[in-house]
Amino acid sequence: MEISQIGEFGLIDRITQPLKPTNASTLVGVGDDCAVLGFDGSTRQLVTTDLLMEGIHFDLVYTPLRHLGYKAVMVNLSDVYAMNGTPRQITVSLGIDQRLQVEDIEELYAGMRLACERHGVDIVGGDTCASMTGLCISITCIGEALDADIVRRSGAKPTNLICCSGNLGAAYLGLQLLEREKAIYFQQIKERKITPDSPFQPEFSGREYLLERILKPEARRDVIMRLREAQLLPTSMMDISDGLSSELLHICKASGVGCRLYEERIPLDFQTAAAAEELNLNVSTCALNGGEDYELLFTLPLSCHEKALQLDDIKIIGHITEASEGTVMVARGGSEISLKAQGWALEKAPGAM
Repeated sequence: MEISQIGEFGLIDRITQPLKPTNASTLVGVGDDCAVLGFDGSTRQLVTTDLLMEGIHFDLVYTPLRHLGYKAVMVNLSDVYAMNGTPRQITVSLGIDQRLQVEDIEELYAGMRLACERHGVDIVGGDTCASMTGLCISITCIGEALDADIVRRSGAKPTNLICCSGNLGAAYLGLQLLEREKAIYFQQIKERKITPDSPFQPEFSGREYLLERILKPEARRDVIMRLREAQLLPTSMMDISDGLSSELLHICKASGVGCRLYEERIPLDFQTAAAAEELNLNVSTCALNGGEDYELLFTLPLSCHEKALQLDDIKIIGHITEASEGTVMVARGGSEISLKAQGWALEKAPGAM
């Protein structure tokens, strides 16, 4: 059977279904943003791993190594925050190909160190080896949380509010702009208008925010702190790495519920909408399926509606329903569209387990 027949999430379900924890300390295994380990006391350890492969998750033609190191750390920290935890340590493993020099690896680590310093995280180990297929980065993050504070994907209940931080689709549009300018660059080389050593100025004027979103995302620790200050504990939560549609379906599946998402409420930045129009793309599709936004998607009890409205940079985008009502998006015109897990729109970045 070809993997494409069942897709990434189907493959994950298939290979992890037989995995049954045998250690008492394994409280939560595969199926959430982090594994949860319990030892003595009420504090739990959170563990998550992400793998970034050159040519799949990043392109060194337009990705600065310092930005890449920063992003590689952030995508792991985001998983810990999505469990309402606090990241503490990471380990870093690298597969390094012959193109890279010592200074390149130092630049990569400079970005990692900056990300760790900003979030109070220690780099405590890792591994390196040679690679025949480009740069490979694998980071494992260890965090902690009190047992009562951990938020999983499986706690959403009918009538819960669906909330989202920040805005969506910007990272995908940033990728499209980078890919467009890369194509122009190589076309000019092919037509001998420039040489590989010639200066090339890509056209990104007024689109700097979109580039930052794809090249240097930020894990939303501030949102977690805001929720704690407001004494709001989400009933379920995930970070948005594969797209709003995929993540919302993950929550619905894990919780055994349905949902109604309202297209007109999906948060969009002006630059995202403008770039989508320029590139002749449907901006809602970009927000639903683009991925790599690393915003937080969470649910709150209906009784928290007034408090939720007062949260800065948080928007209520729908509500949870009974499973029998399905998983649908109400379009701007009022029609209902069944949500599908499209994932990262160009298969640039398949999600982690």
